[in-house]
Amino acid sequence: MENPEIIIKLTPDEALVLSDWLERVQMTDLSRLVDDAAVWAPLHRIAGTLDKSLPGIFAADYAERLAAARRRLGPAPDDGSGDNEGAGS
Repeated sequence: MENPEIIIKLTPDEALVLSDWLERVQMTDLSRLVDDAAVWAPLHRIAGTLDKSLPGIFAADYAERLAAARRRLGPAPDDGSGDNEGAGS
């Protein structure tokens, strides 16, 4: 029997950066970015789950925590490979 749910594991840094991005996306006109209304429900569910799982999003030093997480996830400054995977675009 198949598992009825999909489980995605994220590091705390990945979760923090994704939570911030989803929050910004939700504050925009989603219909411009997401042209399939069926996608909105899972996006909101993921965002809500992240919000409940990340108490640091309400911390006074949230901006510093987010910036540090982005630095850790981005490519090394001396990485000349041109590969932007993991970097915010």
